[in-house]
Amino acid sequence: MLSRVRGHGLLATLIATALVVGVLVADSLSPRGQAATSALGVPEQALQASEGVWLSAWTAAPTGAHPDHPDGMPGQAVRNVLRPTGGGSAVRVTLSNRYGQTPLRLSHVTVALAAAGGPAAVPETMRRVSFDGRDEVSIPAGGETVSDAARLEVPVGADLLVTVYAPGPGGAVTYHRQARQASWVADGDRTADAGGDAFTRRITDWRYVTAVQVLSQQADGAVAVLGDSLTDGVTSTVGANRRWTDRLAERMRLSEHGPRHTVLNLGISGNRLLSDAAPDRPFNAEAGLRRLHTDVLPRREVRAVVVQLGINDIIRDPDGGDAEALLAGLRQVAAESREAGLVVAGATLAPFAGHDGWRADREEVRTRVNAAIRAGGVFDTVVDVDAALRDPARPDRLLPAYDSGDHLHPSDEGYAAMADAVRLDELAPAAEIRT
Repeated sequence: MLSRVRGHGLLATLIATALVVGVLVADSLSPRGQAATSALGVPEQALQASEGVWLSAWTAAPTGAHPDHPDGMPGQAVRNVLRPTGGGSAVRVTLSNRYGQTPLRLSHVTVALAAAGGPAAVPETMRRVSFDGRDEVSIPAGGETVSDAARLEVPVGADLLVTVYAPGPGGAVTYHRQARQASWVADGDRTADAGGDAFTRRITDWRYVTAVQVLSQQADGAVAVLGDSLTDGVTSTVGANRRWTDRLAERMRLSEHGPRHTVLNLGISGNRLLSDAAPDRPFNAEAGLRRLHTDVLPRREVRAVVVQLGINDIIRDPDGGDAEALLAGLRQVAAESREAGLVVAGATLAPFAGHDGWRADREEVRTRVNAAIRAGGVFDTVVDVDAALRDPARPDRLLPAYDSGDHLHPSDEGYAAMADAVRLDELAPAAEIRT
């Protein structure tokens, strides 16, 4: 069976192949468009090339080391609840120790379809996940691992449970802080429990798991969205999957003319384009310019990237922000993405008058950046978030129906309007395969 373990570093990948039941096993980071084959879980059988291609269908960008678990979560099972943006006939999971300082040993990992609400699984869908044919895996400090494939039919719109168990201390827990989804923790190795009674502790972040791949026949690529709290969906309804990327994925599935892509949410609340997180806010993570190389470009199934960053560079700058520096940073992201063969879409900066961080000089910077984005020469196509969300009577403010109440983040309806502003056909690449 095939597994991949990668150390920390820009564009670091390890591509391996193995023969399983006479079928060549191909790593998911092999050139896009190649028919996917892989090993299965238990019982072992071969996935046929006709079954589809491996695509990431769900992602969560790591936001740092969990402050409450510097020594890991020994003796506890974490049941992450997540919703892929595409279905498939088999799954692989990516587990991360990016922010750990010691190797992370996981002795048991399972996947299953979630029952309606809570931590319970649909019993007949419970699958034990292996790594190079073994139940256990050790992830090096700063690294990640991709599991072997497990046969599991994942319908579109189904929630997936990824449950991991660490028998001993494993160093700091790599996590995504703003899940907008309840996940669960139990004492002891409860990874194979279909019932949810043991999972009594509710959490609101995702731990260890950073991606899920599906073997898909419904999609042929992915759109990655590199963003801040608006992409993270921090004011969307918890558990309802109403982030703007969820709505975009729905539009992709229903469109007859746009590209057939999954949508990968790589938003981090508070993230800035030009600057790493402040020392007192480590969960805002590294600058978007850095994250392009760790969170987007290594994913070879990505055909297009949407860049939704910049407002935090303005709000958190005591001098009010620098329009030229922001535009230079956005042009750099676009140029580096194009060099990798991607279509690059850029979002205008949403209005935020009424928010505590608004000032007239900051509004001027936002307006200048938006004018330059609309004028062309920065991105291949524009997602005009500003036009989609603003109040026509007060263009510096969110439309009241689209305002969550803090005058910065949209409501569920506002997030839907953001997704509806995307011109799907303009996300299709000129070439089918990026090499």
